[in-house]
Amino acid sequence: MDILIVGSGGREYSIALALKRDKNVKNIYVAPGNGATSEFATNIDIKDFNKLADFVQENGINLTIVGPEAPLVDGIVDVFKKRDLLIFGSSKNASKLEGSKIYMKNFLSKYKIPTASYIETNSLASAYDFIESLTLPIVIKADGLCAGKGVIIANSKEEAKSTAKDMLSGESFGDAGKSIVIEEFLDGYELSVFAICDGKNYKILPAAQDHKRLLDGDKGPNTGGMGAYAPTPLIDEELYKKIETRVVEPTLEGMQKEGSPYTGVLFIGLMIIDDEPIVLEYNVRFGDPECEVLMPLLKTPASELFYKAADGYLDDLDIEFYDRYAVAVVIASQNYPYKSSTPSEIIIDNPIHKELDGTHISYAGVSREGDKLYATGGRVLLSVGTGGSIQEARDKAYLQCGQIHFAGKQFRQDIAYQVLNR
Repeated sequence: MDILIVGSGGREYSIALALKRDKNVKNIYVAPGNGATSEFATNIDIKDFNKLADFVQENGINLTIVGPEAPLVDGIVDVFKKRDLLIFGSSKNASKLEGSKIYMKNFLSKYKIPTASYIETNSLASAYDFIESLTLPIVIKADGLCAGKGVIIANSKEEAKSTAKDMLSGESFGDAGKSIVIEEFLDGYELSVFAICDGKNYKILPAAQDHKRLLDGDKGPNTGGMGAYAPTPLIDEELYKKIETRVVEPTLEGMQKEGSPYTGVLFIGLMIIDDEPIVLEYNVRFGDPECEVLMPLLKTPASELFYKAADGYLDDLDIEFYDRYAVAVVIASQNYPYKSSTPSEIIIDNPIHKELDGTHISYAGVSREGDKLYATGGRVLLSVGTGGSIQEARDKAYLQCGQIHFAGKQFRQDIAYQVLNR
């Protein structure tokens, strides 16, 4: 079959890699793709949803997979479905689970899905009053999409009030922050759990753990993610079952009642407190960098998973994963996440270590000039290692980091420390 992937980052590159090794897949297209996807797929520079649907029809493409959140929130799935084109992703209405933090929190409350206590407001006075009622630290979230950066954890009430003021004034996140959510801080450990959904049925993927902060030891500002590993031993069958019965199933049932059956990836950001799952957020797409560690572990042909979910037949699929671990280390540009950096040529050493078997690079913020790749984005690429243990996978990923060179590269040295240092 022929498949189109919408997106340009490391997540979409990783999905394309999984499809590249899939014997069911003949041609892969990526819109718009990046400088590295063009090595094994055809990049398509079409942004308009209707024109992209025209391309799919004209070229007989069997399935479209949407990677990032923005086109989902903007309604690409609705455009394609009106034309009876098979597409993997959530509808515009269902995508409000990520597109609006306020909608998401009210949905959780309505369907009695565990989450932190909160208020949603566009009133500075109400925000200040609620801040005064909370103990520190305090979480403030912009309502709209902010590329994973719209959550601030304030360590003083003065900081919380200043953050709320900056968001509501539009200074911090523009229109995305004109309404905000303020909620209590939950003290536990975070997990990323993904469910592939077809509206009624779902398949749970191995739980991953992301590393949001820029610096080692979870210091520095929040980012889009500096690394991840999967599966994590911080979850057992009992906790998986709680997540299914208390979170995933009531979410799918609730979305059906809301008239927006959920299809695509349901990404659940969880805080685990005393072995109880509490929902921090929903996203309507794969996490990035979590996708980069899940795709190498997928034993079931990726095309079957995405196709059956899009077509409503997930219950016919027995999903399998390799009995291995994967660790991804994000290598970012010099000034990330503060500002853009000067483009720099990427040089990859010829492999000299046999230990690099079971590693690969997932490219993200890169462009191509002739036969050269340049670091042009914030998160440039990910060094991915797989192995029979987290330690082995981590060692391979970091060994490969040493083979990758561009001016100003930066990366965390402690990915997976939470589990390896227990």
